[in-house]
Amino acid sequence: MRLAKKTGIITGPAKGMGQAISETLAREGADLVLAGRDTDAIEPVAANIRGMGRKAEIVKTDVTDAKQVEAMVRRAAQLFDGRIDILVNVAGVTGPIETPVWDIEVADFEMVLRGNVLGTFLPIKFTLPHMIARRSGKIVNIGGTSGLRGYRYRTAYSASKWAVRGVTRTVALDVGEYNINVNAVCPGIVETERMNKLCAEKARKRSCSFEQVYQEYVDDMALRRVTVPQDVANAVLFMVSEESRQLTGKEIAVDGGWDV
Repeated sequence: MRLAKKTGIITGPAKGMGQAISETLAREGADLVLAGRDTDAIEPVAANIRGMGRKAEIVKTDVTDAKQVEAMVRRAAQLFDGRIDILVNVAGVTGPIETPVWDIEVADFEMVLRGNVLGTFLPIKFTLPHMIARRSGKIVNIGGTSGLRGYRYRTAYSASKWAVRGVTRTVALDVGEYNINVNAVCPGIVETERMNKLCAEKARKRSCSFEQVYQEYVDDMALRRVTVPQDVANAVLFMVSEESRQLTGKEIAVDGGWDV
């Protein structure tokens, strides 16, 4: 197993990509703290991981609340005897859909930046001292291909994902001397409940069908197929394993060629 005896924190582990990432890392040997607001939704994931013979502790956490994040990381350090090998920041929000910038409410814009940027920064801030002390660690931030190119009518979301890239690259420079890798995996549209809501909302606002919006995404991909959560989990697994030892400050786009 590529992650035997490794420990980690996953934020946003309850559904879709978060669940696939959590279970994939556990399958490869990692013991995990699963951090999120909806602990009931996380419990089935934790049960699956425990069924693999791995540790899985749920810690109720709002990743935009510094005190809660600090307490969550402290709990992880206690559980794993001070050792935190892996941090994967999955938690995030979608924000306004199919909305031109002049119609975006200020509060909505701020909410997206808090969820996706502050919610990435805080777990990094509080986890890094433990990694620095051991001079070892792997951090993976879930960005998005909307942070690699413009995304019409998604100003808040796109801005937040560009910012995640900035955080990733800058932190990689800060901690490289401590043997800590910091990278991002940037999914395109992923076959999840969130994608269904996105397509439905776009269809509603444009007065067209769900199927039409879905097909537009497919047609815009070189491979003509939609990413599934396991595709993203496989990329994360690579980034947290020793196979990626010489990669840092980088992004892997998992999008079927949408960004080409």
